[in-house]
Amino acid sequence: MRRWTRPVTLTTRLPLATITTVRYAPLLRRPMASISPKRRPRTALFFPGQGVQRIGMTTEWAEAFPRTCKPILEEIDETLQTPLTRIIAEGPNALLTATDNAQPAIMATSIMVLKVLEQEFGFDTKATVDVTLGHSLGEFAALVAGGYLRFPDALRLVRRRAEEMTICSNKAVTDFGSEVGMMAIVTEPDKRDSLIESIAEFLGHDAYGHRSDSGEASDRPAVGEVLIANINSKNQIVLSGSIARIRELLTHLRQFSGHDPRAVRLKADSPFHSPLMQPAKELMHKMLSKPSKAEKGEDIVRWPGDFPCVSNVSARPFQSREELKDLLARQCVETVLWHASIQYLDQEEKVRRWIGVGPGKVGRNLVGKEVGIKGAVKGGGVWGISEPREVEEVMKGLEMTEGYEEEHEEK
Repeated sequence: MRRWTRPVTLTTRLPLATITTVRYAPLLRRPMASISPKRRPRTALFFPGQGVQRIGMTTEWAEAFPRTCKPILEEIDETLQTPLTRIIAEGPNALLTATDNAQPAIMATSIMVLKVLEQEFGFDTKATVDVTLGHSLGEFAALVAGGYLRFPDALRLVRRRAEEMTICSNKAVTDFGSEVGMMAIVTEPDKRDSLIESIAEFLGHDAYGHRSDSGEASDRPAVGEVLIANINSKNQIVLSGSIARIRELLTHLRQFSGHDPRAVRLKADSPFHSPLMQPAKELMHKMLSKPSKAEKGEDIVRWPGDFPCVSNVSARPFQSREELKDLLARQCVETVLWHASIQYLDQEEKVRRWIGVGPGKVGRNLVGKEVGIKGAVKGGGVWGISEPREVEEVMKGLEMTEGYEEEHEEK
């Protein structure tokens, strides 16, 4: 990944208007004065994954900023040829939480919020952001934000991926009679790595779901497996696969390994990032090999993007168009290295400003705990924007930290 040494500036002064209700849109569209170019702390833009959906998550935004939101909401339904925006706004919850609706709904809402920041608040993404990343599903939103995927193409990819994942899960239950899903495992930070080793020893294979040394995918029966779907933080991992097998594993760990982790069943209706999702991976490879439907005659992946995007699979920025396609497809069956991605940006690339965009607060909490920041601090901050009322704090924080690196770190 290139070192970010060039000066990058905000082109407009960020608004300081008090935000109290959804009736403030005209106030926030006022022109903003220019500010003088300055160096500033390196900035990451990150997006949430599945599980953060809620009925009405677009409503406040659409009421406050119809000029920006209405065309995007119309584009979502037109692209997918389904009334997804009505499901987001009205439910029912069972329909919204279904994987094939939840995934495109979360991704689309995240991008809509980013467009509001750009078009209503003068937020210059290219000039303000140095790197982007997204947790699992959120990687698609990150690729749109970074200029690698066009929004309509990303919508189609996410919808078809989600549909295939649902088919995979249903087939596993039907074929093998085994309940599948995911469990979060929480342990002490100093025991996490040994816990991962114990899991791998019990399972008798690479618990991360990576390819073998030969590069070939495993031919083990997928339903009998448990794999680590996510390494989210210094003390939390997520297991994916057969629920019975996961429970068997936990019993073994408690009896023989000296570990007694806390386990929480997740609401996810599919065992994401496990070999059960192999057909979804193959579908992604196929779809990513075809041209863009949004821009005829062009590759579905733009290269290069506007700024680096960190891969879930490698915890490093994508290095080429071909690698992006490969890793994005493999993400369906491999571990999300979220903790390693945050560590890399925090410790090696010295990112000091973190902006979470999209529904929910899980992502910002994970990032904040890892980098030891909540809200704004001297020279940086961790913020999240999931509701309109949160915009003011983020914009103020960005303005307050603008120029800090130049004035303090380079003396």
